[in-house]
Amino acid sequence: MDFHGERRLNQTHISTTDPEARLFKKGKGKEAKLCFMGHVLMENRHGLVVSPRLTAASGTAEREAAEDMLGKLRGRHRITVGADKAYDTQDFVRSLRGLNATPHLAQNCNGRKSAIDGRTTRHPGYAVSQRLRKRVEEIFGWMKTVGNLRKTRHRGEDRVGWVFTLTAAAYNLVRLRNLMAVSP
Repeated sequence: MDFHGERRLNQTHISTTDPEARLFKKGKGKEAKLCFMGHVLMENRHGLVVSPRLTAASGTAEREAAEDMLGKLRGRHRITVGADKAYDTQDFVRSLRGLNATPHLAQNCNGRKSAIDGRTTRHPGYAVSQRLRKRVEEIFGWMKTVGNLRKTRHRGEDRVGWVFTLTAAAYNLVRLRNLMAVSP
């Protein structure tokens, strides 16, 4: 069948091999691919994965998964959450503050007002969080190359989620080995 010029939607197109996968575009002008979305909550001090999560691909999956992972964290101490511009929405910032978390999100000022104001950005910790949040890309890079998750061999959200969690645990073990080799 020729789909040239036809708009593809999750309602009209479904995978024959994995019906749970959803069409998702990473950016404007990019092609839509059938996929799941992997999310990790990372601690900044050592770069370890605290909580991995796999969800169906959607436009709000990142923020929903982040809220869920942060809500399940143990302890009552105040934390900071660093993230990219996609998380800079009024609702997400409000929910973070409700979870006793300081939102150190990158400001999205492209044609709109950012939900992060000067009260947050004036502190030196904000700049540190913005620098360290990029470490999460190291985790995803390792998972795709060494962890072999660029193209999964499994089908279904449960199985792919299990492999994603196992790969995150393997990353933590390798990271711990490297950290212990550096410390005396």
